[in-house]
Amino acid sequence: MPDERMTAVAARLQAVCLERGLRVATVESCTGGLVGAAITAVPGSSAYYLGGLITYADAVKRDLADVSEDVLVAHGAVSAQVAVAMADGARQRLGADLAVSVTGVAGPDGGSEAKPVGLTYIGVADAHGTDVRRHLWTGDRDENRQDSAVAALELLLERVGE
Repeated sequence: MPDERMTAVAARLQAVCLERGLRVATVESCTGGLVGAAITAVPGSSAYYLGGLITYADAVKRDLADVSEDVLVAHGAVSAQVAVAMADGARQRLGADLAVSVTGVAGPDGGSEAKPVGLTYIGVADAHGTDVRRHLWTGDRDENRQDSAVAALELLLERVGE
């Protein structure tokens, strides 16, 4: 469930996107649709939000977000390269002006020395290219997912110059 922090950022994003006529898509792994839920919690989101993909499994990242098998094998699902590929794939597949992706290890299990719990990559893609941010959250599973969702919304705002 989106918290007030997420909803506030989503409302700011909506205002900018509506003003500029931008259409947005999301592609999420560890957040499981939380970014899309925050966006759609704001009335009027259907005027700019096209939809989202929840690509928890690698096969779904490959098949729906067009992440190449080579990138998944070479870097793993939790990587900057996969986050970028997810965002670009979702933008193309859904016909959005910009798309944001989230992939990470929310916890409490699944971490490793190389990819600890809390490690999250957030990617963004638009017609000008892609960008990615690396985060290492220190909360529990719920906090890590919420922090990731807020960071994804903030990256979208940053990308549109807000």
